[in-house]
Amino acid sequence: MTQVNVVVTLKPTLLDAQGRVVQDALHTLGYAGVEQVRIGKYMELQLDTEGKSDETVSAEIKEMCGRLLANPVIEDYRYEVVK
Repeated sequence: MTQVNVVVTLKPTLLDAQGRVVQDALHTLGYAGVEQVRIGKYMELQLDTEGKSDETVSAEIKEMCGRLLANPVIEDYRYEVVK
């Protein structure tokens, strides 16, 4: 079993409305030094990778992200394979 950690965030050019609300709330609480907040998604996947090459596993993760886990039009993703 292999664990894969996936982080999905809005592309930097897009306004992050949720992040802005959190930033404003932090300012209200006295944390004026917070200059920007970006909200994203974090997922942990457990994959059966037995008998698969690293390249095959990487290709499958990228396909999952592109088809379901992230919206490639507005979101970026990164992942880490933890063996």
